[in-house]
Amino acid sequence: MAEFKIGRLDGQPPRIRNVPIAVTPEGFLCCPSQAALQKTAKSPNQQGRPRGGASPTPSKVSSVQRAPTISSEKRAQSTPTRSRTNSDEQVCPPADAVAAPDPPKVVPAPAPEKRPKQHKISVGFGQLGTSDLKVVLHGKEGVAVKMIVHKNILAENSTFFANRISRQSPVACIEVPDCEDVEIYVETVGLMYCKDVKQRLIKQNVPRVLRILKVAESLGFRACIMSCLDYLEAVPWVGDEEENVVSSIRQLHDEDHRANPLLRRVTSDVLTNPPNDTLAHIIELVLKSSEDRGRREMKSLVLKLFKENSNICTNGSSADSCIMTLYSCFQNCLDSLLALSRQASDPEELAGEESSGSKDQTFRKIALEADNLLWLAEILSDRNAADELTVIWASQAELAELHPKIPVMHRHLVSCVTARLLVAIGKGEALPSKETRRRLLDVWLQPLMDDYRWLQHGCRWFDHAVVEDGIGQAILTLPLEDQQAVLLAWLGRFLKAGDGCPNLQRAFEVWWRRTFVRPYAEQQPGSSSSRLGRH
Repeated sequence: MAEFKIGRLDGQPPRIRNVPIAVTPEGFLCCPSQAALQKTAKSPNQQGRPRGGASPTPSKVSSVQRAPTISSEKRAQSTPTRSRTNSDEQVCPPADAVAAPDPPKVVPAPAPEKRPKQHKISVGFGQLGTSDLKVVLHGKEGVAVKMIVHKNILAENSTFFANRISRQSPVACIEVPDCEDVEIYVETVGLMYCKDVKQRLIKQNVPRVLRILKVAESLGFRACIMSCLDYLEAVPWVGDEEENVVSSIRQLHDEDHRANPLLRRVTSDVLTNPPNDTLAHIIELVLKSSEDRGRREMKSLVLKLFKENSNICTNGSSADSCIMTLYSCFQNCLDSLLALSRQASDPEELAGEESSGSKDQTFRKIALEADNLLWLAEILSDRNAADELTVIWASQAELAELHPKIPVMHRHLVSCVTARLLVAIGKGEALPSKETRRRLLDVWLQPLMDDYRWLQHGCRWFDHAVVEDGIGQAILTLPLEDQQAVLLAWLGRFLKAGDGCPNLQRAFEVWWRRTFVRPYAEQQPGSSSSRLGRH
């Protein structure tokens, strides 16, 4: 193992500090952490004061063989000495001056000079006795790292260092000002001394490898870039790491297209199935599922994904195809529901049933198809694509006539479809014509009021306040005479059922003012309409 020597330019005994470091077969790979860099900011008196209060004893250690260390140059207590020492260390001396046994004579400066505080660290790689180059990194907060390295190693692995060395020949020192990530820069240079860079990255995490990749690209360290890409291609990306990886890869200057396998994890140039076909297949699988828990959880998940990604089925050339897929599924479920309702309400067919189990199975299928319709209506309404859906639903007069013949515990989800469409109209999510709105209320408001008590007490997720506001707003979009007809029919039902009927008092108040107050207010001499009429 190579000997790692650390010396002082002022002749004082060096102070040995242990920091995180990895030992390689070829030499030393020193990776000082940010905490280690910050520790050097402590004052020399605090770093050198022993716990017992005794004066520090000069150490005779001048070489380390078992574990490489980082030396933090100890400043003298007097200001002139410290100033001269800092000025001497800022100039890169020859390679053999680090371990020189005879320290230079320190001459006190004539006056103290105010200079920014610097925290200096020295790092050595490989065989220090054969080192012929120093690289000084100037980082943030006055941190300066001096790396003792070898020209042939850096020139062979880095195009950046190869250009610098070839431009200044001979060169003994290279300075890197404004280094953004000193810690990773040192670690990346250390990786140039490793035969298997990928093996060194195994224990790293994704954010750190992305930092190494950024520095490696700036240095033109091709072997490290390839190893980082191989690492990122193999490991999973958790949480926000995916966006960070994709962003970093797309900013990479990849001439050999080695980054393409990484991007294929999130994008694909060749799709076996178009996105709309895949979406239709997913919806079909969910709608045909016979397992209650799986169907319920997947419906909730797909609906949440649709809401989180509002651009699905709304933008691009595939929007129409996506909407047509949803409408096709809705029509299929509606046809199935109508056939099942006919079967369940026909006395002859019910009498011909072999057992009550088949009857219950029919009712269960009715509830399942109604739940499917409600799920599709929710997706289309949230996409602001329910205009045609209200037309289809308003035309289901036969289904509305068969509705009372089915037990409420199996049919109540059908009324939920009506409630969702009325809420969509009340919120402006659907904009059907006034004829469609009136027909929808004429056909489906009565069945909704019949099931309202069950919906209030049998469905925990049913929000009666939202539904009542949606119904009221939908009624108030009609012409005044149509508002009167619908609200008077509701009033007769409300006076009999009370809480078992939707509370439309707010809509009733608006209709009342429009009918009885506004005509007389407009006839007053000071009203705005009268003034406009005179002009």
